[in-house]
Amino acid sequence: MATWHHWDGDDLILSLRIQPRAAKNEFAGPYNDQYKLRIKAPPVDDKANGEVIAFLAKQFGVPRGKIKLESGETGRNKRVRIHKPLKFPLPINAK
Repeated sequence: MATWHHWDGDDLILSLRIQPRAAKNEFAGPYNDQYKLRIKAPPVDDKANGEVIAFLAKQFGVPRGKIKLESGETGRNKRVRIHKPLKFPLPINAK
């Protein structure tokens, strides 16, 4: 079982490692106990966090308001909660 994700009721919790200033927004693959996510935005003025949320919302088929950054607001390691995801772009067993 992957340690970078788990379910909390209807919510999917992801442990992510963010690489800012990437060439494009994309999932890069497992990274230790996290999943690496490349984001184009720089890590200034909350731009990277906003882009992480927008990217995940699109990928998991939910509005931005259904995604909550639970920890890691100022670092590369982030814990994200996605409420009732509709799509699964990563190797996650859907509920």
